[in-house]
Amino acid sequence: MGCDGGTIPKRHELVKGPKKVEKVDKDAELVAQWNYCTLSQEILRRPIVACELGRLYNKDAVIEFLLDKSAEKALGKAASHIKSIKNVTELKLSDNPAWEGDKGNTKGDKHDDLQRARFICPVVGLEMNGRHRFCFLRCCGCVFSERALKEIKAEVCHTCGAAFQEDDVIVLNGTKEDVDVLKARMEERRLRAKLEKKTKKPKAAESVSKPDVSEEAPGPSKVKTGKPEETSLDSREKKNNLAPKSTATNESSSGKAGKPLCGATKRSIADSEESEAYKSLFTTHSSAKRSKEESAHWVTHTSYCF
Repeated sequence: MGCDGGTIPKRHELVKGPKKVEKVDKDAELVAQWNYCTLSQEILRRPIVACELGRLYNKDAVIEFLLDKSAEKALGKAASHIKSIKNVTELKLSDNPAWEGDKGNTKGDKHDDLQRARFICPVVGLEMNGRHRFCFLRCCGCVFSERALKEIKAEVCHTCGAAFQEDDVIVLNGTKEDVDVLKARMEERRLRAKLEKKTKKPKAAESVSKPDVSEEAPGPSKVKTGKPEETSLDSREKKNNLAPKSTATNESSSGKAGKPLCGATKRSIADSEESEAYKSLFTTHSSAKRSKEESAHWVTHTSYCF
């Protein structure tokens, strides 16, 4: 059973002690957080978005996750708080001019400096590699270091000039305490949005119902309520006032009727002083009239008889 040939076993080989806790390499963890997507574990490529908890994603991966939320995806738990594309903000990142990427390592024989970051702070110039704390604004999506916020205190974005508040500042890849604070803000923000929607709905319903009421019964709303005697007197006075006007209008109309109109009186052509050739063109002329002998019976009448 072994231990032959003069071998002397040691204690740690025979006795099993407690397992040592595996320590995570900090450098590898920073590289994974700042260079890879939280959902797809692929390299971050533009357009890059960030959630309300400060995690980085590829926008394509977020859209695919929202379209296909299957339980088989283990990484879906990291984005369970993302309910729609409105819950993420597209980031406006500043490129690092010192970062070469894969251009200088075409043969694969060059050492890649993982601490060299792709993006930098546009205000201070710090690299976004996890060594320094970075944040972004929800209102505009601009990204800069936390040092820039502390050194240059302003209520306006340093890059685009958009106004922001303290709730709009979200730390990227923060600690557990930062994540807890951001989660509480996120829940408060969503509750506030729900309450605003509920208050807007009854207001919209009232605005729609008011014009309907006015259109349905415009008459009764304008009628003045009062004593029946007063209303009867008012109606009599109105009739008396309208009476002279009606007589005047009748007189004017009768006066107009007395004048001969252009088509009021008819005159026969036979009585006119026109020539006989002109009168023969009309059916009222004697030549156009037929006698009873010439006129056909209604049974035998055809168009070919004449």
